[in-house]
Amino acid sequence: MGDFMKQAVLIMVDTQRQDMLSCYDGDAARTPALDALARESMQFINGYTCQPVCGPARSAIFTGLYPHSNGMVANSMQLGANTKTAGEWLSPHGITCGYVGKWHLDGGDYFGYGKCPAGYHPSYWYDMRNFLEELSEEQRRKSRVPMACRDDDPREEDTYAHRCADRAIRFLEEFQEEDFFLTLSLDEPHEPSVCPRRFVEALKKQKFKFHRTPNVKYRVKNSPAHHQVWAKEHSGSSFTSLRKLLQKGMLACNLFCDYEIGRVLNKIQELGLEPLILYTADHGDLFLSHGMIGKGCAMFHEVTRVPFLIKGGGFAPGRNTTPVSHIDLLPTLMTYFGVKIPKMLHGAPLQNIGQNERRDIFMEFTRYEVDHDGFMGFQPIRCIFDGRYKLVINLLTEDELYDLQEDPYELENRILDRRYAKLRNELHERLIQWMNETRDVFRGYHWHCRPWRPDVKPSFRHTGYTRQLEEEDFTQLDYSTGLPMQGATRKK
Repeated sequence: MGDFMKQAVLIMVDTQRQDMLSCYDGDAARTPALDALARESMQFINGYTCQPVCGPARSAIFTGLYPHSNGMVANSMQLGANTKTAGEWLSPHGITCGYVGKWHLDGGDYFGYGKCPAGYHPSYWYDMRNFLEELSEEQRRKSRVPMACRDDDPREEDTYAHRCADRAIRFLEEFQEEDFFLTLSLDEPHEPSVCPRRFVEALKKQKFKFHRTPNVKYRVKNSPAHHQVWAKEHSGSSFTSLRKLLQKGMLACNLFCDYEIGRVLNKIQELGLEPLILYTADHGDLFLSHGMIGKGCAMFHEVTRVPFLIKGGGFAPGRNTTPVSHIDLLPTLMTYFGVKIPKMLHGAPLQNIGQNERRDIFMEFTRYEVDHDGFMGFQPIRCIFDGRYKLVINLLTEDELYDLQEDPYELENRILDRRYAKLRNELHERLIQWMNETRDVFRGYHWHCRPWRPDVKPSFRHTGYTRQLEEEDFTQLDYSTGLPMQGATRKK
């Protein structure tokens, strides 16, 4: 590959806690392909999703905007009409953009509409609806039967993961001598976790400690009311039975994902390519941590902290504890390709991040789904994490503060602890500032006037920030004057 060539590959999976990879947790089942990638990558220990729900998490990755700004605050919603994705930002610069796998950003059902969006090469577009349309009616039904509930041996070539990997390999072969950005987005190991049975058997042979951390089934001291409701939903769940289900399904399929990703990584090596490679997952899963299962309206690290690897492009191999976020991925890609980062994007290029910095990252939740009222419906949450302290504002219930240095499993909510009051309030002010700067559509004085902040009073104008945002190709006009807006983040 010539020195002038710029190529990048983003690989991601659905529902993978950070400790599901053995490069992060030595007690996990072996994931050799990703372990090998990690040895050559900058391995971020504090890599986080922007929202622990599939669609909103992906919306932040591919738009560089938080869900509250890009329009996708829940599953089964679509991006705002004026919101550009990575393909639209990069393709005008002669970068061929291929997207293979789960998209979940078009507002359709879980499987999508099967239509290639602007900016991506239509010959390689292959979302989950495209996959299902290749199958007979009976094969479709069978493809949705959870692995833990079946006794057959699914063929590798019949799985979505394998067909996605095949297309990614063909893309690499076709565009190996051009600038490109390829995304391989697996739906696995998310249920139904379908995989060849040999991966179920392989998992049985591996001696590994299941993810049974000290917070399993443990209720947080001063737990928010909505967490108590969630935990009650699973109060009868047996950890032993959950372990068996996961071992036959998600954890076995996790090994299958590693295998399929290994096929793509091997092709990159075989072709002699040296692209920037990024690896992550959209979110994790609680697996009965704090008595809860799944993902949604919680900010515990089991569901928000994800694998985050970057190889090449000047990123030196090694472990890095600086907090980083999915919001930083698009600016990182744009910097790598030499594309100007528009002012409107919320993240920062990780090329500028030091090895072990104290840095604020932000997470949010609004609701899980718009098509039904499950998962407790509307539960607005905003969160700030600086690498040690995590402040969570649960607008409708009680707030949370955790000191992850002293309490790595988030067992004690210190929101009312006077020893942390000054620090808590400083985090709170930075969180409110972020909501203003990103024009969080749900912001208002309720986020600021919390029971533990008697110094903050309700106000009609609240902080007084203006509505306008600075954009590259559109100058907003000031409401008061009708003239071009200046200083878009000023207070009135």
